Amino acid sequence: MRLALAEAGRAGRGGDVPVGAVVLAPDGRTVLAAGHNEREATGDPTAHAEVLAIRRAAAVLRDSAARSASDKGGGGRRVGAWRLAGCTLVVTLEPCTMCAGALVQSRVDRVVYGARDDKAGAAGSLWDVLRDRRLNHRPEVIEGVLAEDCSRLLTDFFRDR
Repeated sequence: MRLALAEAGRAGRGGDVPVGAVVLAPDGRTVLAAGHNEREATGDPTAHAEVLAIRRAAAVLRDSAARSASDKGGGGRRVGAWRLAGCTLVVTLEPCTMCAGALVQSRVDRVVYGARDDKAGAAGSLWDVLRDRRLNHRPEVIEGVLAEDCSRLLTDFFRDR
C-alpha cells in the first residue's frame, strides 16, 4: 500500500485526485505495474489509477508471453496473456464501478484497498460489483489497509482545493 500511496502523491502533485494503484505478480512481491489518476493530465475520463495499472500489467504479461513464445520458436503472442490471474491490485481508494468492472474483466484474483468511498465505491460501500455472484469472476476483497493514511491524502487534497 505504501507504493500505491507514493503513486497517489504523484497524482495529487499533478492536479489529479490522489489515487494510486499497484499490480503485484502472483508471488505477491513483484510489482508488475503501477498507476495513478491521470484524468486531468491526459484529458481522459477513463484514466483512473486502477485502469492504468491494469493496462500496464497486462502489457507486461503480453510482452513476457511474446518473448517466451519467440524463444520457443512460436514467434507470436500467447492467447489469453492479458489475464491477470493470480495477481493482486492494491489501490488507495475503493474502486468505482468502472474500475470494479475492469478488475472483474481482467481476472485479478485479489483487490486490496485503503479508504472507503461512500459516494462511488463499488467494492462494498455503495455497490459491490467485485463480489456480485452473477458475474463470471469474483476477486477476493481486502479493505481498510492503511485507511487513515489513504483518507488523509484525499482529505488534504480536497481541503486545499
